[in-house]
Amino acid sequence: MTASERLTVRGPEDILSFIPHSLGYWPASSLVAITLHGTRLGATLRLDLPGPDIQADPAGFAGAVRSYLESDQEADGSLLAVFTSDAMMAPPSAYHRLVLVVQSVLGRAGMPVRDAWFVGEKYWRDALCADPSCCPLPGRPVQQIRDSTLNTEMVYRGSSVGPAPAAGPPAAAVPAIHRAAVLQAQAGWEEELGRLSGSRQQFNAVLDFWEMLLERTGSGPWIPDVERDAFLRATLLCHTWRDAVLVMAAAGRTAAAAGAVHFGVFEDPTGDGIDASVVPLPLVPPAAGARRNPRGGRAGAASAGPAALRPRVPLPARGTRARAESVPAGYGEVLMGMAPEVPDWEALEALDRVLGQLAALGGPAAAAALTLRGWVSWCRGRGSYSAAYLGQALELEPGYRLAELLLDLVGRGTLCGWAARKDAAWQKFREVPAGE
Repeated sequence: MTASERLTVRGPEDILSFIPHSLGYWPASSLVAITLHGTRLGATLRLDLPGPDIQADPAGFAGAVRSYLESDQEADGSLLAVFTSDAMMAPPSAYHRLVLVVQSVLGRAGMPVRDAWFVGEKYWRDALCADPSCCPLPGRPVQQIRDSTLNTEMVYRGSSVGPAPAAGPPAAAVPAIHRAAVLQAQAGWEEELGRLSGSRQQFNAVLDFWEMLLERTGSGPWIPDVERDAFLRATLLCHTWRDAVLVMAAAGRTAAAAGAVHFGVFEDPTGDGIDASVVPLPLVPPAAGARRNPRGGRAGAASAGPAALRPRVPLPARGTRARAESVPAGYGEVLMGMAPEVPDWEALEALDRVLGQLAALGGPAAAAALTLRGWVSWCRGRGSYSAAYLGQALELEPGYRLAELLLDLVGRGTLCGWAARKDAAWQKFREVPAGE
């Protein structure tokens, strides 16, 4: 959305309708806080509503809200919305004290609360207004939020509100025959690739394949392909390749290769040796109008031998700062969102899309795909989705270490470095004015 296409908020209905689009779902039993930059909406934060014990003394909860919002260093105001049941928003509301304490804490932190609302299943009302002449009970219909001008604009521009993360993302429909074929082919790829996890040449070939795929993913619909999907899932089972794909998408190919060298994963540390045993790779399904290469070898694969590796053709740069880093970012820095200065959000979007398709087939490879999706969501600042993905990964593969580490970060409220900086953060929308 360009600057000339900015959406304008004309009233509280527009602000409240923006929240589900910003989060990706309609929240329930939640406190949502939005930072303000003058008259523009900033970051959106959602927290589960606390239980009775914390409601009795909400100072700690209010401090957590403040610490999250302080990550937005340009914030000079805030808005609050309590999403609850109709019964819980009627005065005297169980959450009235909570709102007042959060309001006080944010005011002292330089982010005064300018407006606050209770939103139930059927009604919503101003949380700071007790005058029945202007704020009559039970409130105003929630349908006003759904029918707001801004909500209509969001939908018109392609935004949608999906299911809550706890319900899990909608599973992609996978025909049983395709799933069986992919799993059978995957077993073959695992056997062939398993002995080459320390091969520099195979490492380069795997990243070649993923890099080309990510470049093409945004150009059209995802078309299932047995050999390609089986190969991709098999590569995710190798932690070296899995981590390198993650780093490459965010920080570029150089960072991925440099990190692998740093951790000493290659059996040929100097790179001078020639490994003729590189496994032939499948072909990336061609773009619309192109024809598959009919050459022999593995069904749907490139021919064997040295020619099995695609020519290393330079790929077009996306123009992001992630590609312009002079010193490659380390794996740990990328994992925590500390480097590069700005990640390649376009590549991460493509990676997330591919991972969603690979996860739909289930099994240990799905656990790896869901874990990486959880990381991408965390980088975007969408903790609820991140926790949902990581939880699903651990259900499929209990003890999956990377998922456990990331879930611990999310559970402790640790923000990804990019999400904590406005100039680096992922933005589903451009800045939205809070009013005219």
